[in-house]
Amino acid sequence: MKRSLFLKFLLAYILFGVLGFVSIARLSSDMTYRYLIREQANNLYSEATLISTSYSDSQSLYLSEEMINEQMKAVSTFLHVEIWLVDRDGMIISDSRQELKKGQTIQSFDPTMTGNQRYLEGDFHGMFSEPVLTVAAPITRGYSTRGYVLIHMPVQNILASQFEILNIVYITGLIIFLLSLIILLVFYIIVYRPLRRITEGAMRYAEGDYSYRIRSRSHDEMGYLAETLNFMSEEIAKADDYQRQFVANISHDFRSPLTSIKGYLEAILDGTIPKELEEKYLLRLIAETERLTKLTQSMLSLNSTEQKGLLMRTNFDINRVIKEVCASFEMTCRKKNMTFELTFAARKEMVYGDYAKLQQVLYNLIDNALKFSDPSTSILIRTGRSGTKVFVSVKDSGIGIRKRDLQKIWDRFYKTDQSRGRDKQGTGLGLAIVKSIVSAHGENIDCVSTEGVGTEFTFTLPAAQQEIG
Repeated sequence: MKRSLFLKFLLAYILFGVLGFVSIARLSSDMTYRYLIREQANNLYSEATLISTSYSDSQSLYLSEEMINEQMKAVSTFLHVEIWLVDRDGMIISDSRQELKKGQTIQSFDPTMTGNQRYLEGDFHGMFSEPVLTVAAPITRGYSTRGYVLIHMPVQNILASQFEILNIVYITGLIIFLLSLIILLVFYIIVYRPLRRITEGAMRYAEGDYSYRIRSRSHDEMGYLAETLNFMSEEIAKADDYQRQFVANISHDFRSPLTSIKGYLEAILDGTIPKELEEKYLLRLIAETERLTKLTQSMLSLNSTEQKGLLMRTNFDINRVIKEVCASFEMTCRKKNMTFELTFAARKEMVYGDYAKLQQVLYNLIDNALKFSDPSTSILIRTGRSGTKVFVSVKDSGIGIRKRDLQKIWDRFYKTDQSRGRDKQGTGLGLAIVKSIVSAHGENIDCVSTEGVGTEFTFTLPAAQQEIG
C-alpha cells in the first residue's frame, strides 16, 4: 500500500507521456505533410504559371526562344524539380532534365487531372518510379490552349522538409515532458511523502501506540490532517487511560461493599454472628446495599446529564431551592453543631434552568461542604446578580483542597487523600455530576480553596427569561 499509490501515479504519468507523444506525432505528421503539400503545390503552380505566361507571350510553342528554356532549366535546378512542356495531346515537347523524355506521349493524358486542388500525387501515369507532386498550368495564345507546363517534384523532397519540422516538434515535446517531471517531484514531496508518514502513523495508532507523533512541517491540508491525527491519538490515549482508571475505580468502589455484604452473610450463615446480633448486621447489610444503589444512581445521573437536550428548563427562584436543600440537612447540622449562613442580594433570584438537576447540584455541593468541615462551623451560601447571570456560591471552613488536586476534582471517581480519610462512603462522582449539569446549562463553575482554611465553589446560571412576581 505504501508503494502502490506512487507507482500508480508514475505509471499513469508514463502512460500519459507515451500516449501524448504518439498522438502528437501522429497528428503533427499528418498535418505537417498536408500543409507542406499544399504550400509546395501553390509555389509550383505559381512557377508553372510564370513559365506558361512566358511561352504564351512568345511566337512559338517550340524551343525557339532560348531565354525561356534557360528560365525553365534554372527553375528546375533551383527547386529540384522536373519541368515538362507538353502539347494538347500530351506529347512532351521539352524536358528540363536533358531532354530525356522529349518526344514521349503521356498515356491517358487529361488536362483537368489536377481538378480544384491544382496538384496530383502519385507516379503520374507510370512515368516515375517514385511518387511525385505534379502541377499543371495551361499555355494559351489567342484565347486557345496550345499546351501545358507540368512541374514534377519528388515527394521525397517534401518528406525531408517534413522530417526536419517533426524533429523540432519531437524535441520540443521531449523537453516539455522532461520539464513536467517537476510535477512528479512535487507530488512526491508534497503529497506522497507526507501521506506515507500519515499512513505509518495510522498503522501505529491501530496497533495501540498512541505516543507516536506524525512529523509535518507543512501548513496545507496534509499538515492539517497530520495534526488532526496527532490530536486524535492524544484524545484516544486519554480515553484509554480514563477507561482503565474508570474500571479500576469502579472495581474498587464496588468491591468494598460487596466484600462486606459477602462477609456478613457468611458470618450469619455459619453462626459466627449470634442470633441476637443478626438484626444489627442486617442493618449494616442494608447500608452497604444503599451505598451500591447510590453509586449506581450517581453513574446513571452523570451519563444522563452528559446527554444534551435532556434539560427541562423553567423559571424558578434559586433562593427558595437553596432554602429547601438546606432544610434537608437539618439533622446532619444538629449532629455536627453546624449552621448555614444565607446571604441573598434579593428576596427572589429568578433563574432559567432545570429545577431538579440544579437542586442536585446544590445538594452535592452542600453535602461535600458538611462532610469536610469541622464541627461547630458555618456554611456560607450567597447568591447575586451580574448582568444577565446569577451567581451562586457555597463556602465552607473545612480542610480545603491541595493545589495539585484542584484540576482533578472534576474527574469521575477522583478522591483526594484527605477525602478518602473522611468520606469513606463517597462515590467520587458528586463533583463530576455538578460539573456536567452546570456545563449542560452552558455555564461555568469554579473552585477556590486553601488547604486548612476552606473551599468555595461558585457557579453561574442564566437569569430568568421572564421575571415572575
